[in-house]
Amino acid sequence: MHYARGVSVTELIEPATGQRLTSVPQHDAEDVDRAVRAAARAFASGPWRAMNTRDRGRVLFRLAQLIRDHADELARAETRNVGKPIRDSRDEVDLAANVFEYYAGATNKIGGQTIPGAAPGVLMTLREPVGVCGIIVPWNFPIAITSWKSAPALAMGNTVVLKPAEQTPLTALRLAELALEAGIPEGVFSVVTGAGSEVGEAIIRHAMVRKVSFTGSTEVGTRVMQLAANDIKRVSLELGGKSANIVFADCDFERAVASAASSSLGNAGQDCCARSRVLVERAIYDRFSSALTDAFEKVEVGDPLDEDTEMGPLVTAAHCARVMSYIELGKSEGATLATGGDGDGCFVLPALFVDAKPDMRIVREEIFGPVAAVMPFDEEADAVRLANDSDYGLSGSIWTRDIGRALRVARAVQTGNLSINSGSSVHLEAPFGGVKRSGLGRELGMAALDHYTEWKTIYIDVR
Repeated sequence: MHYARGVSVTELIEPATGQRLTSVPQHDAEDVDRAVRAAARAFASGPWRAMNTRDRGRVLFRLAQLIRDHADELARAETRNVGKPIRDSRDEVDLAANVFEYYAGATNKIGGQTIPGAAPGVLMTLREPVGVCGIIVPWNFPIAITSWKSAPALAMGNTVVLKPAEQTPLTALRLAELALEAGIPEGVFSVVTGAGSEVGEAIIRHAMVRKVSFTGSTEVGTRVMQLAANDIKRVSLELGGKSANIVFADCDFERAVASAASSSLGNAGQDCCARSRVLVERAIYDRFSSALTDAFEKVEVGDPLDEDTEMGPLVTAAHCARVMSYIELGKSEGATLATGGDGDGCFVLPALFVDAKPDMRIVREEIFGPVAAVMPFDEEADAVRLANDSDYGLSGSIWTRDIGRALRVARAVQTGNLSINSGSSVHLEAPFGGVKRSGLGRELGMAALDHYTEWKTIYIDVR
């Protein structure tokens, strides 16, 4: 459920049309306090935490099925709210259902241990829920990232207060309604909407919140850590990225080109995993740059509700203006704009820079839009050096037919996720997260459950 006193609302604008979409409550710190206290009461009284783990799993399975039952509704809401192509929204709704199913199956499979100790007795551990979890979700993948964080938290018996991005709250609000319908008790899963500067900070500052999970910019992530330190809260952060796509001359050329386009332009480049630094071995640099330019120009940009659309608008006019300023910056820095960069409303044509240099801001800073920069390298060591010459370390790709080289480079590149001969970053069954300024902690896989449980050690003296 969501909490509001009905005093004020936020008007949501549909990015594809520039028209009003709907309005949602503009919550404040008082609303956050009500939601957190309700979550704390629900945790203390234990209807969810104390539920038989098998029964808790069944409730989460029901929620997964309800997501599937309402898949078209949720996908259309996501597309109209975010601007992403409808087929991408369908995939992300399906992923959300799969995530809840995955963690529903984990409820009765995660436990403690009995440990052979030196003392004369029984030494054992329990895994217990953390308590109230404050979850703060970005605007680029709302329902997907909501599920990544909420499902493991709920599976382990925690209660959740969720803040979606101010711009894109619609699927989170609907998910809260479906959670109640599935049988999750009142107060266990709540949504508060509003500005991060007020609602997000109120969640982080609240003394009853024991765990904060945040996905967003590195700058805001730094602020999250600072605020959470006041109460020694657990924190996991998935932050910015500037991932490298390393292309060797022996690659599968056509596949590498297609992936270089899709992995930098997916979600209109509004993806922290976007491979926006394309590093190409000099022997094929000119040919690859030309082919990638053609690929960028063939991307179908248009109405995100159209089944043929491959790239929709950016999320807001303000963000579009920010991306356009980076395109102008790239030109002023001396990179060659090979194609794209024109804008209309919230739409930006895919922009590809060639002959970029490692010290350019378009190479070093996260643009979060449909902009990529291509740079040459001469040998394997150069590729690794360029890939690691970044404050970030979230994702990346390596394209080569030489498996020995692929593994050498994969070990040497400083990043949390790498794909060899692929542009994918996210696998439900495996940990996902970054190093350096890309964050700390991991989402997905069984590793995510570590962030939502506490170890308790018990010793029984048998003498």
